Amino acid sequence: MNKSSIKFLASCGLVLTAAIWGFAFVIVKDSLDYIGPVWMMAFRFSIAAVALSLAFFKKLKTLGRRLVGRGAFTGFFLFAAYAVQTIGCKYTTAGKNAFLTTLYVILIPFFAWPVFHKKPRAAALLAALMSLCGIGMLALKKSDGVLSMNIGDALTLACGVFFALHIVFTSLFNRDDDPILLTVLQFFFAAIFSWTLAPIYDGAIPAAQLSSARVLCSVLYLGIFSTLVAFVLQNVCLKYMESSLASLFLSLESVFGVLFGAMFLRERLTPIMILGCALIFAAITISNLSDRN
Repeated sequence: MNKSSIKFLASCGLVLTAAIWGFAFVIVKDSLDYIGPVWMMAFRFSIAAVALSLAFFKKLKTLGRRLVGRGAFTGFFLFAAYAVQTIGCKYTTAGKNAFLTTLYVILIPFFAWPVFHKKPRAAALLAALMSLCGIGMLALKKSDGVLSMNIGDALTLACGVFFALHIVFTSLFNRDDDPILLTVLQFFFAAIFSWTLAPIYDGAIPAAQLSSARVLCSVLYLGIFSTLVAFVLQNVCLKYMESSLASLFLSLESVFGVLFGAMFLRERLTPIMILGCALIFAAITISNLSDRN
């Protein structure tokens, strides 16, 4: 198979990954009517951690104290990102949740600056300003003459911050650590943090709900497809695709989130919200292309 064919297949794999993640917003939004957000995370990360550990069991024998510490550190950011994203999805639409989440792409150059000592380019600043305008159009509403944002959109924006921190520090640690082992540990610690918080935030374990085929299928989709399969697809495809173009394909997650939200949840966007989405996506595109290798 020639290079162009491999690159085409890698592109298809990344688009499929974005679609899997985009549909996950619909799954989460629908499932929140039946199961608490943190319990959903606990089951999701537990399934992914166990499955990935079984697949790479031999690698686990090489675990060291430093790597475990780094796994706990980055695993916390992964847990925090999904926590505020999942809880936020309860109070906003799946489409808005998807678009606002993807803002981590714009934040990464700024968070990476003190870590990698790489100053953001002027295009990154332009992208940040465009995204702020887009956020205003998508999330801000006027009530009694005052502009305000609902709690779901605010939590989703916080999710973008945690995702950016997770990616920056994961990239840093991947320089001299095994990325597979680091990911296993991240899933493992994210599961531990979720199991710890779930009884406090959501109450007792939802044993009755887990007997529902609808909830069980949702949890399995999130654990196997949205977490494990998407991770494998992403990493395999990234091997054959430059990072800037790969990030652009992956950011289609936001577009799929809106499309699937309209198709399956009958969510609707006003013209001004559509313009906000367009501005955010344009900002993401500019941010990706400005960081071309």
